[in-house]
Amino acid sequence: MSIHSLNELNFSAGPGALPAPVLAQLQTAIQAIPDLGVSVLGVSHRSDWFAGVMAEVESNLRDLMQLPDSYRVLLLQGGATQQFSMIPMTWLKGGKVAADYLHTGYWSGKSIQDARHQGPVRLVWQGQSNGFRQLPEEDALSFCTEAPYLHYVSNETVEGLQFHRILGNDQVPRICDMSSDFLSTPVDFSRFSLIYAHAQKNLGPAGVTVVVVKDDLLGRATGDLPGFLDYRAQIEARSIYNTPPVFAIYAVLLVTRWLRDEIGGLAAMGRINARKAEAMYQAIDRSEGFYQGRAAMKDRSQMNVVFNLANPHQEARFLAEAEEAGMSGLAGHRSIGGIRASLYNGLGLSAVHRLVDFMDEFRRR
Repeated sequence: MSIHSLNELNFSAGPGALPAPVLAQLQTAIQAIPDLGVSVLGVSHRSDWFAGVMAEVESNLRDLMQLPDSYRVLLLQGGATQQFSMIPMTWLKGGKVAADYLHTGYWSGKSIQDARHQGPVRLVWQGQSNGFRQLPEEDALSFCTEAPYLHYVSNETVEGLQFHRILGNDQVPRICDMSSDFLSTPVDFSRFSLIYAHAQKNLGPAGVTVVVVKDDLLGRATGDLPGFLDYRAQIEARSIYNTPPVFAIYAVLLVTRWLRDEIGGLAAMGRINARKAEAMYQAIDRSEGFYQGRAAMKDRSQMNVVFNLANPHQEARFLAEAEEAGMSGLAGHRSIGGIRASLYNGLGLSAVHRLVDFMDEFRRR
């Protein structure tokens, strides 16, 4: 099987598949950036060319998200994991009022652990009792109007859970980890005070994290922080406080162009992603229990379809035969096992149909 085919059938939860046109452009740029003659791996981050890249990435993100001028756009390092600490260091440290957090799965649990190092945390809801198989109903949530912020994860990649609504009230700053569903469908981004998303799901390779933060939240920042961990210092440095990941940021530029020019924006991307998820969940639901979906139906993720077979032996056979058929990245997270098909933006609908056909054939056999 060709490398091109393997890229098309990459169901990994992260780093995820990149669009084929973007991969082709990156391959060229590794040799030499068109009209520049220098490899993207060696171009200076102080060059006029890279200044143009940074400016266009910000402009494209603003257009795709329909962001008002009251937001700053940052391209940082450290992944979502660094944001787990930067956020409470900036708005929770030294405070007496607890921030509101939701514990809906593996990654939100990680963010809570780091926040507790900086200040008090109140768990608005926690899903351990149901094995993180569903998300809270609206009437199960009670938010504190005095909290410095509300934090939640919009899509839990491990458990395959996704909020299909915006949580909280507009009086408390709303902070959301959108790492695994960022730019996958239209969202009213203006209702959030801070959004962060590492790139290696829907937006590019690992190495860069998009942070979108509202001016009025920045005005509430507290504490004397090291420059690298201070949003205000990063804004002043225009995300070049230190040497940035030039290659990863250039890849983000290409993906935003692809989203805008070839896909047609977030509404069109959302329709494609809905079709991919629908095909996968139909294959599970029509299997008469052969495939067992993990998440409650109303909370199913459009990005990460998580399911089980009858036993670990059968799951191992499924994974082995899927790999032989050219499909990679289908093993579930080490914490829960099972099968996980990640349907990020860069994965085509044809790849999902290939997987669904394989699932039907495997079940028949």
